[in-house]
Amino acid sequence: MRGVSPEALLCEGCVLARLQVADSRGLMARLAEPLSRSSGFAAPLIAERLIERERVGTTALGGGTAIPHARLPGLRARTTVFATLARPLDMAALDGEPVDAVFGLISPEDAGADHLKALAAISRFFRDKDLLRRLRGADSNDALLALLCHAGWSEAA
Repeated sequence: MRGVSPEALLCEGCVLARLQVADSRGLMARLAEPLSRSSGFAAPLIAERLIERERVGTTALGGGTAIPHARLPGLRARTTVFATLARPLDMAALDGEPVDAVFGLISPEDAGADHLKALAAISRFFRDKDLLRRLRGADSNDALLALLCHAGWSEAA
């Protein structure tokens, strides 16, 4: 991910401030919408793949963060979406904290190490507690995007 700008990975409309969702199934459906527009894959398919991955084990990292992710056959490029949640969700994090900051990630099925590198970079990004505090306080999609671009989060890998 080094050398790739956040704008290149966060497609237009791929930041969602204060998202209103009732449960993790609803979260996956909402994350799938912009991922669908960017990738050309059907949103229900993306949502189901994210849900299937979540069934394998939680993607919640702790500290109120999660990285729902999936690999899709035929996908040409990795795509991400970032969201803050209006109301935190229980996603069975090991620390017991509900999730309110989420990076969704879809990668080509054969991405292998690149998919793992993206997960690692996002995980490192979530370690910046000050940035997380500012992201959680952002009240619009534009404010979230500005913070993400200013942070240069993709340089973490």
